[in-house]
Amino acid sequence: MPDSYDVVIIGSGQAGNPLATALADAGRRVVLIEEYLLGGSCINYGCSPVKTMLASAERAHQVRTAATFGVQSHAPHVDMAAVVARKDEVIGAMREGVRSNLTQERPGITVLAGRAVFTGPRSLRVAMESGPEKQVTAPLIFINTGTRAAIPEVEGLAETGFLTTTELLDLKELPEHLLILGGGYIGLEFGQMFRRFGSRVTIIESGAQVLEHEDEDVCATLQELLEAEGVAFVLGAEAYRAAKGAGGQITVTARTRTGERRLSGTHLLIATGRTPNSDKLNLAAAGVRVDEKGYIEVNSRLQTNVRGVYALGDVHGGPQFTHLSYDDYRIVRDALLGGKSRSAKQRPLPYTVFTDPQLGRIGLSEEQAREKNIAYRVAVMPVSTIGRARETGRLGGFFKVMVDDKDQIIGAAILCAEGGEIMTMLQLAMTGKLKYQVLQEMIFAHPLWAEALNNAFTKLEKPKK
Repeated sequence: MPDSYDVVIIGSGQAGNPLATALADAGRRVVLIEEYLLGGSCINYGCSPVKTMLASAERAHQVRTAATFGVQSHAPHVDMAAVVARKDEVIGAMREGVRSNLTQERPGITVLAGRAVFTGPRSLRVAMESGPEKQVTAPLIFINTGTRAAIPEVEGLAETGFLTTTELLDLKELPEHLLILGGGYIGLEFGQMFRRFGSRVTIIESGAQVLEHEDEDVCATLQELLEAEGVAFVLGAEAYRAAKGAGGQITVTARTRTGERRLSGTHLLIATGRTPNSDKLNLAAAGVRVDEKGYIEVNSRLQTNVRGVYALGDVHGGPQFTHLSYDDYRIVRDALLGGKSRSAKQRPLPYTVFTDPQLGRIGLSEEQAREKNIAYRVAVMPVSTIGRARETGRLGGFFKVMVDDKDQIIGAAILCAEGGEIMTMLQLAMTGKLKYQVLQEMIFAHPLWAEALNNAFTKLEKPKK
């Protein structure tokens, strides 16, 4: 006979974990099923480990460039085993916190280590990591299984021993020459990181620019800043063949506008996007619909087409950010426990690309404003004109802020040191429907990066459409 619960949550991610605790605290009997590691992608192979290792790369860069600030130092030696060990220590503490919260502090939660598959709309079979399989059933089921690296169809790729970000984060040897297939957010963060560790880095991108969803000026400037650190870019390059030579060298062959190119390196990172972990759930048994890419289809309240079954986080498609996954939890929590209704389709989308300088983004890009036929004015201010930038020697990038014909801020791209933090101030202004003049006249503590907002809006141009 199956074990009966009030709630089944499949996946221990940034939506599933807090939902489990909230529902358990409300008196529901919850079973949480996790196949891999508690904490989901953010803690185990996403945000937290990447940012931890980026911090090590930043220290190496600071030592390497210290002479610019009058500090003499030797060239840094990066001990990758020690870098990875520090990352593991940080992540291990986070993972233990999740485990303790779910298994010790909440008696209403049962955690099963195993892989779940649907056997019907309200029932699942769990192949346990150890011990006999279990059958579970519940009137409410939440799918929070996330995504994994999408592997492109490239001839010979499987035989090269390529890496995804998950494997690269555990690599205890420094690649001599890292090839990165994909010039998106992941490719740029890892590219700069390993260049600062000391690797040669070449980023191969099929599109005409990096970061395909960003404005051209943002992409061009960020690329120039990374090129200044020694990262090489090959754009408009469609990789169609990969091979590993007898000496271990990996060669990627790509079609470009100027003909075929062969690019060789010691390691190859695949950073060409993500694919949903929905294909192993036997969703057909439950009747849950997916789209052509395998993402689970949901409505504005995150419900699937099957009553009582929800999909949370990256597995339902759309922008894939941890903070949106957490907001999925809040939407469901408020609907189930607070009687409130909020749409997952209508919410702000702030995000940060954690290169150095950071790219903080909120609202519309210029391209999106033009596509929507929205009249706007744009202010662009080079970071090099900011006093704080000159003082710290972090001169690269610019502020770009757009306002509509009612003086409301509708979008911003802040390519700057601490760009994500500055973007958040603009997000607060947008949420509060403040006109740009409020920020322009605000008193900021001197000398903060955010103080530059006093001057940024003086650069507003004539309306565009």
